[in-house]
Amino acid sequence: MRIILLGTPGGGKGTQAKLICEHFDIPHISTGDIFRGKIKEGTPEGKEISTYTGKGQLVPDRLTISLVDERLKKDDCIKGFLLDGFPRDEKQAEALELIMKKKNQQIDFVFLIDVPKEIIVDRILGRRVCPKCGESYHIKYNPPKLSGICDVCGTSLIHRADDQEEIILDRLAIYNLTTAPILEFYEEKGILHKIKGDGGIQDIFAQISMVLKKVQ
Repeated sequence: MRIILLGTPGGGKGTQAKLICEHFDIPHISTGDIFRGKIKEGTPEGKEISTYTGKGQLVPDRLTISLVDERLKKDDCIKGFLLDGFPRDEKQAEALELIMKKKNQQIDFVFLIDVPKEIIVDRILGRRVCPKCGESYHIKYNPPKLSGICDVCGTSLIHRADDQEEIILDRLAIYNLTTAPILEFYEEKGILHKIKGDGGIQDIFAQISMVLKKVQ
């Protein structure tokens, strides 16, 4: 199965992506992970990515699309995958469509985790992330085993500088503007599934699993 997971920043998308991939045994393809990997490796792409992320800017479509295409060619994607953080706009959605056609494949499911704005703000304000491995936590909903320390690599967690209410609201407005055409694009194809994201982690996962298990 080939899945796209969409959701606003702080909507719990990353947590659900991991649960889905573990349960259905498919790779979790996150553009954030790809970018961090390239930066860590010191590749030419990584150096270019750093010039954008270091200024808080989005990595250009040209580079993002190329790296996702490269990742989807790996052997672990043969039986399916989950895309997290891609596509983020209409241009990327159209590019993904072309990538899939070249492989004689198609996206099977697109899930939108729909969360009320006030809940998103609360989630992001309490979010803590690992600057080393990218693991994400929440001080109330998903705390680490040891306060302030990443469960995975033992690095001290940080509260991102842009996780402030005013910035969050601006990001949500931009996200909604750029994502609207994508939702329409996939809704017309009949593969968009809207999931209520204001419940607990397992409740959200149960909604997604119900849709996926129908085709197994």
